[in-house]
Amino acid sequence: MGMWFEIALWKRILGAMVVGALLGVLIGDGSQYIAWMGDLFMRLIRMVVVPLVFVTLVAGVVSMGDPSKLGSLGVKTLAIYLGTTLAAITIGLMLSAIFQPGVGVDLSSAIPETVQEPVPLTQRLLEIVPENPINALAEGNILAVIFFALLVGISLLTIGERGKPIANLMEAGTEVMLRITHWVMEAAPFGVLALIAVLTGTQGLSALLQVITLATAVVLGCAVHMILVHGVLIMRLTLGLSPVMFFRGARDAMLVAFSTSSSSATLPVSMSVAEENLGVKPIVASTVLPLGATINMDGTALYVGIVSVFAAQAFGVELGLVDYLLIAGSTTLVSIGTAAVPGASIFLMSAVMDTIGLTPGQIAVVVGFILPFDRPLDMLRTSINVGGDLSVSTAVSNWEGEFDKEVFDRPLKY
Repeated sequence: MGMWFEIALWKRILGAMVVGALLGVLIGDGSQYIAWMGDLFMRLIRMVVVPLVFVTLVAGVVSMGDPSKLGSLGVKTLAIYLGTTLAAITIGLMLSAIFQPGVGVDLSSAIPETVQEPVPLTQRLLEIVPENPINALAEGNILAVIFFALLVGISLLTIGERGKPIANLMEAGTEVMLRITHWVMEAAPFGVLALIAVLTGTQGLSALLQVITLATAVVLGCAVHMILVHGVLIMRLTLGLSPVMFFRGARDAMLVAFSTSSSSATLPVSMSVAEENLGVKPIVASTVLPLGATINMDGTALYVGIVSVFAAQAFGVELGLVDYLLIAGSTTLVSIGTAAVPGASIFLMSAVMDTIGLTPGQIAVVVGFILPFDRPLDMLRTSINVGGDLSVSTAVSNWEGEFDKEVFDRPLKY
């Protein structure tokens, strides 16, 4: 048993992915018999999300000592999130123009799917203020939880010594939730094995071969965005940090994101690696990462842009410079309204495709065509979303003086 724990967690997770994929191929639909392992892991990790976000954010605000710093932190966070999302969609549009993934594709065999309307931005903004904070905590409404936690933290600062007992409780609660997160992460290899086995056993990855050009554009786009934007531009050129050390520190969270296809489910792991591997102080990790899981969708934006151009090419719709600008702008906004759960982005493409003149019927056909192979690509773009969250939190913590370079540079167990 000791040998198992001596192996680095990322190696155990990666090994579980390989075993799960092989097992799924071998037993096919029989993989459903171990689906409960994956479901249990997802329940465990979701169990941790809301209390972890709440107590760490309240404790972080109190430890900051000056609530005015939150304004600076928030502006920088939103600005860089929108900037990286715009960079992602630009990369996606450039690759789709080069690869031409929709040219010659026959959509006649696709079964139209009902397309869900995206949530209006005004409604998303209103929902930030919870009518019932307890209800927001119970439902896991992360933006509402962040808002209420900020109010609690700031109020504790303003009442001074009288708030000390609650502040101490929140600080202790942070330690408790992080310890529980570590325990849950020890179950990750078994949960990941089951999740991957069910995916390959019931869907298989052969569906990707039907749209190999589209899949190649998405995979290449994700790699280019992660390496150039987050590795070179942000880590190396802006912060003067090692991209290798960043990716090494972020790998556990990115592997879990790949397995679960959910940014919000990965949140406890992201917060843990941000503080312990990347040197991000709790106030930044507890603010930037939950916000990122809700609004930062680099991989999703890149994917939606490529699929929109794919759809236009498949239906013979000519796109000009204005159309590409419309796709870029609307995708950046739509990504803010994307739920951090598996497959949600595919139903939010309608707003983007609508801007370039596709009819509801055509959009429904495109969604029906994409659904069979969406999950593998969803896994990849979620991993990019989470990697982007960790990159932005590292940048903001540097700019706010809430960064521990010794932790970032500390060698990790291979």
